[in-house]
Amino acid sequence: MSLLTVDTNEPPFIERGHQLPAHASQSRRHKKVVGVIWILLVLALALAVVLVWHHHDAVKKVAPAPPKITVTSTTAKKGDIGVYLDAIGTVTPVYTDSITSQVNGLVVAVHYTEGQLVRKGDPLVDIDSRPYRATLLQAQGALERDENVLAQAQMDLERYRASWARNAIAKQILDDQEKLVLQDQGTVKNDQGTVRYDELQVEYCHITAPIAGRVGLRLVDPGNVVQSSGAVTLAVITQLEPITVIFTIPEDSLGPVEAQLHKKATLTVSALDRTAQTPIASGKLLTLDNQIDTTTGTVKARAVFDNKNDALFPNQFVNTRLLVNTLQAVTLVAASAIQQNGQASFVYVIQNNIAHIRSIKTGVTNGGVTQVDGINPGDVVANSSFDKLQDNTAVVVSNKVSTQPSPAGANGNSAP
Repeated sequence: MSLLTVDTNEPPFIERGHQLPAHASQSRRHKKVVGVIWILLVLALALAVVLVWHHHDAVKKVAPAPPKITVTSTTAKKGDIGVYLDAIGTVTPVYTDSITSQVNGLVVAVHYTEGQLVRKGDPLVDIDSRPYRATLLQAQGALERDENVLAQAQMDLERYRASWARNAIAKQILDDQEKLVLQDQGTVKNDQGTVRYDELQVEYCHITAPIAGRVGLRLVDPGNVVQSSGAVTLAVITQLEPITVIFTIPEDSLGPVEAQLHKKATLTVSALDRTAQTPIASGKLLTLDNQIDTTTGTVKARAVFDNKNDALFPNQFVNTRLLVNTLQAVTLVAASAIQQNGQASFVYVIQNNIAHIRSIKTGVTNGGVTQVDGINPGDVVANSSFDKLQDNTAVVVSNKVSTQPSPAGANGNSAP
């Protein structure tokens, strides 16, 4: 009879409905926990790898810091600046004489040369005076005759008065003689007037310069016949020293100008070339016209210039700049540093190499320098690279040169 052998390595047979032993159940749960832990560790490691990879890519994709913008700078200053009125003016001589003949006759001599500077009384043109001298001689002869007739009548009058005193003649004879003397006196006066007229005609034959100035081009030659009608101009003389410039002032600016004139202030006027950059001469305001031109809303003004160097030429067009007032101790900055945004004005103030937008209010502009409100003297502002600048932009200042404001009397533009 065979014996039944039992394998002790095999788990015992578990019948349906029977529970495993407690130690077997715990072992299986332990294995499951360990498996879950390993899975979690693998997932955590994979997640860490993914995060590291993404961080590495993100580091690669981060753009480098933008470079700082290089700018030039200018420094706001405190100083004086002039308030100017700009206009176009015409150089106008104080006197311009177009000389014509006052007698009829033949031109016998022309004493001036073209462009000559003449003084008052210098000879210009001689006209044949012989006919007028002959007429003068006749008038002088008639005057002598009538003066002697008057003298004879006066002697007769004295005799008649003596006779009348002795009752030797009738009163009527004395009265007639008195009236005859009066008639002769009238005749002598008439002769004297004729002589003076003829003397004047002779003088008109010798034409001299009525003013000092420059003679223009020669308009007549010896041998020309001229008439007293004034149809032919013999010479034109323009006074050059002094000379004036006539320009216009807007009626809205008339008040400040008149206020200065009422104070007896001397208002400086500068004449500049066509580009309005180079000064030609400096003078002073002489007077204003007495009425406003309603078609243009302006009033004419006249300024006088010494013109010692003949820099101003008659009828020349010049740019004029009238200094109306001087603003003192104001903040000045280079006009090129001011930017516009519509009607608003602003600058970039640089502090600690950072550009900050600062709103300002502009005033007078003079010689590239503008009076502003909104910044202080000593503030450093950007003066270039405006197409790259924004608020709070890092900058590198390539210079430390500040703008020196122009003096109050320098050339400049009017206030807006």
